[in-house]
Amino acid sequence: MNKKVPMRQCVGCGEMKSKKEMMRILKTAEGDIVLDVTGKKNGRGAYLCISEECMKRARKTKGIERSLKMSIPSEVYDNLEKEFVNREKE
Repeated sequence: MNKKVPMRQCVGCGEMKSKKEMMRILKTAEGDIVLDVTGKKNGRGAYLCISEECMKRARKTKGIERSLKMSIPSEVYDNLEKEFVNREKE
């Protein structure tokens, strides 16, 4: 029997992709916004394609904010973008 591949929608471009191909941005119980590398941490998550383009688009359209149901300060976006670029290079 084939296992079902979990699909997630990118909050930047709106494309559906498998969970493994995406980065998860997480809102923790404390209200912090972090990159969830494992994809298994507890909290509300938003998914993004691993591309700077989608990160920029999500920032412009406030896709992450809608998904996490909160406003996000620009320094948090800056930190996410830095982490994101580092991930992209791996």
